[in-house]
Amino acid sequence: MTLAEKLSHEYPSRSQHLALGSTFLVILVSVMIMSGLNLADPMIRHDDYPALFADAPAFWNKTLHEGRWLNYIWHLREAITPAWLNFAVYQTSWALFVAALAVVFTGPKGANWFTVVLALLMMVSPSAMLISMWFNTLMPGLAIVALFAMLACRVSGRTLRVLLPGFVIISFMAYTTYPLLLLAVCIAKTEDRSPRDLFGLMLLFCASFALAVVTVYAINWQVHGVFGVPVANWREPTAAHGLAGIIANLPKLWETFQIVFHRNGFGFAPLIGFIPAMLAAAFVVFYKYARLEGLYLMAGLSVGIALVVVQVLKLGVIVPPRAFIFAWVFAAMAMVRAVEILSQTEGWAGRMGRNAILLIVGVYFIEIFMFYGQHNDWRADTKHLAQEISKTDGDVFIYGDSSQIASAKKSGIQSSKALPFRLQQLTGRQAINCLETPDKCPQQPQLINAGTGEIHVRRTSRGLFMIFTPSDDTNLAEPL
Repeated sequence: MTLAEKLSHEYPSRSQHLALGSTFLVILVSVMIMSGLNLADPMIRHDDYPALFADAPAFWNKTLHEGRWLNYIWHLREAITPAWLNFAVYQTSWALFVAALAVVFTGPKGANWFTVVLALLMMVSPSAMLISMWFNTLMPGLAIVALFAMLACRVSGRTLRVLLPGFVIISFMAYTTYPLLLLAVCIAKTEDRSPRDLFGLMLLFCASFALAVVTVYAINWQVHGVFGVPVANWREPTAAHGLAGIIANLPKLWETFQIVFHRNGFGFAPLIGFIPAMLAAAFVVFYKYARLEGLYLMAGLSVGIALVVVQVLKLGVIVPPRAFIFAWVFAAMAMVRAVEILSQTEGWAGRMGRNAILLIVGVYFIEIFMFYGQHNDWRADTKHLAQEISKTDGDVFIYGDSSQIASAKKSGIQSSKALPFRLQQLTGRQAINCLETPDKCPQQPQLINAGTGEIHVRRTSRGLFMIFTPSDDTNLAEPL
């Protein structure tokens, strides 16, 4: 019997009830170890703090400019939970999603080697790592995605597709590319593949996605009086109004993919090219042995890439690497399945493929572990400042750009707003950022020995002054 004939008999009718527990446990332990340096005191991006503090008014503008209505509802809660708990729940949801998707994709055979390795490979997604810095905001959205994947272990593929439109609408209101993760689950659950079925699934997904967009537009129209999601000015959009505008936005499309490949390879040239080469080789295997199966995965990946391309060319914005979490998931499914196909017969190709997958998992696991550790200097600096605040009463004033000091650059701090939020998290007190509200600040006191460091603390009768004088060192490594 040839390899192609073996594959045609490989998947009998799948059981609707797939064993998830053992795979989930392995991935849960793995993801907690991988993010261990971030568990006790998680790194939080400046625009994720409103979700931590349940500050709905601070998030309100994102309902208009990003359509994040599910996230806004989450901000309306009364209970405020600690950041470490939120991050643990977020990572647990991510572990549940990748474990469930791996179990569904590999079928009723149980938690075999390929099931666990697929879940591990999806777990070490650089995009998932980057987006996890907004865990307070995205926690409910990822929980919805994980729930859909878990349901796929319990219901039929037909039932799952019936549920798809509702889940797409809800997840779209959390993050724009989350619905593509739902599509990956539906593709993994598909039992009887055919071109007609694939066309129907793609049509169902595209219609569901369009319905999600229209739903958000309609809500914005009713609430904000704007039928649409206008792009915020800080993203520097250059909307295209014709062919000339689309052509003018092509450099932004090129820059988008440059950044994505750079981030996925952690800036290391051999690693940047390794994943695309593995993915290309996987689709060669599909073309030779399982064309229809490969076509499903190619279609899902292509739909996601097409949505990104349309957004960049039409709106003229750079799509961040964290939005490409779907691409890594589809790539992982393709690569592991191709290696599984090659492993049907004893030979060097299957062995080399398995070793390559394990190498990727190991390297990326270490890189992500180190990524979470690179925020330690920022944690230490801000905790020291929090201790200074606890020693005194009165107002706290911040002068200078705290996002430009060495520890902030290393952590990729994107705004001077991050420090006041961080100090509020640690002390419960609000510091006044004099860059934003100079009218609320007294004259900055004179520094003594200003050249001895970047952070200076002065106490006067007016209050506590934190003065930042960033160094001119531009040789700091670019944060991921």
